Amino acid sequence: MQNIAISDKHIMSSPTKSALLSRSDLESFTAHLQNSQRIVAVLGAGLSVSSGLPTFRGAGGLWRNYDATSIATPGAFRSDPGLVWMFYSYRRHMSLNAKPNPAHYALAELARRKPEFLTLSQNVDGLSPRAGHPAGQLKLLHGSLFDVKCEDESCGYIRQDDFSDPIVPALAMPEDESSVAEQSNVRPNQAIQAAIATKAALIKGLDISDANIPIPTIPRSSLPHCPNCKTSLLRPGVVWFGETLPEAVLSDVDAYFDEVEPTPQAEGRNKGHMQSKKVDLCLVIGTSSQVYPAAGYTYHARAMGARVAVINMDRSDARDLREGDWFFQGDAAQIVPEILKSVIGEARTSEVAKAG
Repeated sequence: MQNIAISDKHIMSSPTKSALLSRSDLESFTAHLQNSQRIVAVLGAGLSVSSGLPTFRGAGGLWRNYDATSIATPGAFRSDPGLVWMFYSYRRHMSLNAKPNPAHYALAELARRKPEFLTLSQNVDGLSPRAGHPAGQLKLLHGSLFDVKCEDESCGYIRQDDFSDPIVPALAMPEDESSVAEQSNVRPNQAIQAAIATKAALIKGLDISDANIPIPTIPRSSLPHCPNCKTSLLRPGVVWFGETLPEAVLSDVDAYFDEVEPTPQAEGRNKGHMQSKKVDLCLVIGTSSQVYPAAGYTYHARAMGARVAVINMDRSDARDLREGDWFFQGDAAQIVPEILKSVIGEARTSEVAKAG
């Protein structure tokens, strides 16, 4: 395994990122990348940290003293739909005010250069589509903050690309006041400090993730209602804990891994033996690889011949690396464009306009 560590100081200040990478390790990765066609990327929340979006895990990962895993469930929505909607309205607000970072743009450009590159994203923030990532090569495993659907599955109502903020007046961010509570003083490293500062700039009003900021109890009548059945609430179009991934997305991913190529069979005239196409490279970016089935796709790619490159701030999130794999430690927004540069050049950084 090849290990590339970049200090937080260098991430924040150095203009020559390539000088910080081991030449031999970067060259070996680059050579493999250039010869790779079938590439899989598994993306997690760490990809968007430099855009100012919180990961809701690790130090400071709570929202108003709630663990996100206790809010992002069907049971929580049934018990307190107002609280759940405030959590997701806050995330929608921040994501709409955030911008894709260089890693989003680099991956989008790699998709344009490598038509057999498939990205499997656990992120619901909408930044990859806004960076122009080709839709056919981007599978949103956990849905999108900007899709909403009826809580009653038998109704079947779904609305995509709803970028209204707030989605209903009752979910508007409270207006700013002079006595805003201070942010938590837990600061794991410089990169996270910078992200927290960016996060504050994304909030147009009070930061209701702070439990010291009072929030109202929103009555059910003021929450988004389904325009189709007119009786049930709308809910965020994301995959909650305990729910299955969207069937269409799973089908597309399975089709990619199941793709075969005919090879001549030594015995048997005019017959072919169908052999699965190998995967050349798997990029694991900004994810702890703990949530399944997304985490399993790395192992699936490896079983099909892929070498694995992990890009993450936390060394402990690099699981099961083997000889010939790579670990790039640091901010994905800095590292990803650099390690892909031999294929993508200087990736463009102009955002695709949001619909609506």
